[in-house]
Amino acid sequence: MSMHLKPGWFSRWGLVGFGLCVMPAGAGTGAFGAAKAGSPPDGWSCGSTGGGSPRWTMEVDTLAAGSPPVLKQSGSGRYPWCVKADTALTNGWVEVRFKALAGKEDQAGGVVWRWKDGDNYYVARANALENNVSLYYTKDGSRHTIKYQNAPVPANQWHRLRVDFHGETIRVSLNGKVYIEEQNQRISGAGKVGVWTKADSVTLFDGFAYEASKN
Repeated sequence: MSMHLKPGWFSRWGLVGFGLCVMPAGAGTGAFGAAKAGSPPDGWSCGSTGGGSPRWTMEVDTLAAGSPPVLKQSGSGRYPWCVKADTALTNGWVEVRFKALAGKEDQAGGVVWRWKDGDNYYVARANALENNVSLYYTKDGSRHTIKYQNAPVPANQWHRLRVDFHGETIRVSLNGKVYIEEQNQRISGAGKVGVWTKADSVTLFDGFAYEASKN
């Protein structure tokens, strides 16, 4: 089950979707958890592949007055990432809403899955400067391109990025439309899920959700 969440709802509802239905085992929504504004989210590990000075904090979206804080990356690094520490998915899906605010080199928002450590994981991202969606795998700290696809990604707007993954099959969707479907087996087995940016991207994240498939 996929939930379409408005900005800020993750911190209001925790792991109970809309206060009505509990997500199944191996699933989560509202997974950024509680944290003070200006602090990293509780239960998450944050860093950057290739070094840098990433800054992952819970902040108020000034364009969404009255909403609970969203996750913001406002530092810089080669490939900043922030993963939910208690996740371990082999197959399933992960999605997030993101808004690219600024960045001279990049304006990216992405998700990671099968994350083993800061040097080994899959990542899909959308880029507001390039207007495209792309799929990569990172192995031993080096990022490798699987596919690029042109797509409209206006800056300063919320977009929903989702990846479905099962075995070798990976499907990347933006705002409900599938842009990439590929077969790749570079990263296998269970790993964490989380969010990702690049370089000097200043990006907001909200509505993070994921679910492990039973097969």
